[in-house]
Amino acid sequence: MTRKILILGASYGSLLGTKLLMAGHDVTLVCRKATAELFNAEGSEVRIKLRDEDLHRHFRSADLAGTLSASEPNDVHPEDFDLMVLAMSEPQYAVGDVRALMSRIALAKVPCLSLMNMPPIPYLKRIPGLDADRLAACFTSLDGWRDFEPGLVSLCSPDPQAFRLPDTGANVLHVGLPTNFKAAPFESAEHNKMLKELEADIDAIRVDGKEVPVKLKAHDSLFVPFAKWAMLLTGNYRCVQTIGVRPIKEAVHGDIDTSRSIYQSVTDLVIRLGATPDSQVPFEKYAKAAEGLLKPSSAARAIDGGAQQIERVDLLVQLIAEQLGMGNPAVDDVVATVTSRLSGNRQAAA
Repeated sequence: MTRKILILGASYGSLLGTKLLMAGHDVTLVCRKATAELFNAEGSEVRIKLRDEDLHRHFRSADLAGTLSASEPNDVHPEDFDLMVLAMSEPQYAVGDVRALMSRIALAKVPCLSLMNMPPIPYLKRIPGLDADRLAACFTSLDGWRDFEPGLVSLCSPDPQAFRLPDTGANVLHVGLPTNFKAAPFESAEHNKMLKELEADIDAIRVDGKEVPVKLKAHDSLFVPFAKWAMLLTGNYRCVQTIGVRPIKEAVHGDIDTSRSIYQSVTDLVIRLGATPDSQVPFEKYAKAAEGLLKPSSAARAIDGGAQQIERVDLLVQLIAEQLGMGNPAVDDVVATVTSRLSGNRQAAA
């Protein structure tokens, strides 16, 4: 069955969009006017390296089985789609026409798969024993989320690493780390069946007899996407310094004992919420991978570039830890540094 899928966010979202197009589904990207015109005129291009190949393959939407289009937020009719994918960063959902679109999506009651590190507040309301109302400070605005039914919102861990190249257009995406998207379940069996079908469709894709990396994996646990939190707190957010930024490798290996402490405390927190220990990545494996992460995180680069808002998973973890009596002073230091830098950016822009 061909599905119609709306993806908010034409940068990172075009990666999952391309895999869905390859599987024969129709995708509409929501983006700014100039970007929408570019996608509609030239299509998309995603570059992925297949296993045992030295060069990236170029997958262009015009050559794929599904149909790609792009629209501005005000031109979208959510009721026309089977699935929404929320692939923007959390602060963007509070802005103008995107905020208005979110209200229409909520009223249409179409299932939404969030492709963010930051879990939407309706998803957090699905976590047993968690007081989501006490986490409001983590969000730029709650207005866009108020009308969503929690059971219609799921979360997908954005683990693959992809970026736009400086010498190409906004419709070209280069995949650096072709890992998988890991999706948590919806409340409805019907919507979970759709996720499983999409997973199977993407898994069946072959090019010259080879599998194409970056799969969609539908899981039965609400906590699978939370496995990334320990990595974000140990590496990504600790790239932010009082002055300037540092690479992820340095953030992790500059003080390995503190890194291990943060990583373990966040892992323990996720397990306390309900995750199974075997679903978590061991610290040693993450530390080894971090040796190759030679640039600052995107969050750190954004702050250093003057951003006044970013996704605050660091603050989310701190506030959840406070609810559960599992605080860690090293995590508090990370949150304080990020909060101070953002405050400084807002003061500078005032």
